[in-house]
Amino acid sequence: MDFMDVVAARRSVRGYADREVEEDKLTKMLEAARMSPSWANKQCCRYIVIKDKAKIKQLAGGFVNPWLKQAPVIVAACANPKDSGSHNGMDYYLVDVGISMEHLILAATDLGLGTCWIGGFDEGKVKNVLSVPENVKVVALTPVGYPADEGVRGKLIKAFVGSGKRKPLSELVHLDKW
Repeated sequence: MDFMDVVAARRSVRGYADREVEEDKLTKMLEAARMSPSWANKQCCRYIVIKDKAKIKQLAGGFVNPWLKQAPVIVAACANPKDSGSHNGMDYYLVDVGISMEHLILAATDLGLGTCWIGGFDEGKVKNVLSVPENVKVVALTPVGYPADEGVRGKLIKAFVGSGKRKPLSELVHLDKW
């Protein structure tokens, strides 16, 4: 798929088919994440790939999104802040994980898989379920799987959050000054 086609095709998937994700596809996604740039190339990002249905159910239990339980895989993106840098009060581990996670999500899209970036979760609960060390931050989660038919509920959610709408460049880009 052409890169701009991948970017245009990426969307938040909130319904997953009852189908396993092939290992080679997961490996390709993780390879894409591994190749992402990071602060001073320190590569602080770490990923936990969760396939265990009991753990997925535990992770999904704290969300108001019951669809999360349908996902055959959840990927947790983590980092130790000390393995990155900071400048002007900004911790770059967050940027590092953000770039790496976007590489992973775009690779998933290219492979015909769906994802949904999740940033609102109880980090303590996730760390407990996944045995994440205290010094490591869980930055984001994404379910990974083959998209199911959206159905009426999915279309309503999409319409409500406006996820298909994008502002025109004229509202986002300034030339030479604000």
